[in-house]
Amino acid sequence: MATDATPKFQNRDFRPVQPDFHPEITMSAHDGLHFWQFMVAGSIAGCVEHMAMFPVDTIKTRMQILGPCPIKSVSLSHALRSILKTEGPSGLYRGIGAMGLGAGPAHAVYFSIYEIFKKSLSGGNPNNSAAHAISGVFATVASDAVFTPMDMVKQRLQLSSSPYKGVLDCVTRVLREEGFKAFYASYRTTVLMNAPFTAVHFATYEAAKRGLTEVSPDSADDNRVVVHATAGAAAGALAALLTTPLDVVKTQLQCQGICGCDRYSSGSIRDVLRTIVKKDGYRGLMRGWIPRMLFHAPAAAICWSTYEAWKSIFQELNAKSDSDGGT
Repeated sequence: MATDATPKFQNRDFRPVQPDFHPEITMSAHDGLHFWQFMVAGSIAGCVEHMAMFPVDTIKTRMQILGPCPIKSVSLSHALRSILKTEGPSGLYRGIGAMGLGAGPAHAVYFSIYEIFKKSLSGGNPNNSAAHAISGVFATVASDAVFTPMDMVKQRLQLSSSPYKGVLDCVTRVLREEGFKAFYASYRTTVLMNAPFTAVHFATYEAAKRGLTEVSPDSADDNRVVVHATAGAAAGALAALLTTPLDVVKTQLQCQGICGCDRYSSGSIRDVLRTIVKKDGYRGLMRGWIPRMLFHAPAAAICWSTYEAWKSIFQELNAKSDSDGGT
């Protein structure tokens, strides 16, 4: 009787859950890509991200600069109105050339190093958050070495009374007046900031992506862009908020000595922190946190969705190439 009754109660949509069934493991891992493909995907993603969000980055830089005492707190709306009133819309894009020169190569290094270490450290486990975080730290140490010089040029050009005419003028004058070491004055601070930033970012991104996929594993492929964008936005916002104080220190070091900014003889993070607290109190350490979050949340969403999209494109091209070669 039992065997005869079973078909009547079967549901075609029912899928028995096996003990070892993990929907997140079925996500496309984009494995098998060549090293240069990770670099190209990362380079495109980085350029799209930074170019799209550059005006917000300019506002953040203006808000973080400490001029002569007394210090007045500048709001996001006040900074935006000031730029538009005195310089027009073009003022929001000062230094974008330096960003373009630095973002592409830096992100190519960033994502390729991340993928290499993630593959070697994760042991085939897509849920290994520690491997994702450590891989991100290695990636940021390498990419910051590429990006820091152009980031310094970019921030100096973003200042309202910047004495430089453009990227080339800034590079030549800094070399002549301050020496090559000026381009890396903030490198230590940048790494100390971006290492925890990246660890939080990558770990949060991978966890959020996995969690969003588990919610609806059957539609994961259809909503792939939404998943990557949402996970990236959450990761970017959280990481940006936690590392704002070090970002303020980095801005002081990169813009020191120009437009009324203090010059730090030692370049010590502790000295910069003391100066900020002395001039503006502890709130000064969180200057620009709103535009920083407004930058990194959509920027990460744009970057990750663009990066994953290009990885998918390369994966399909590789699969087609392999099938053509097999026939």
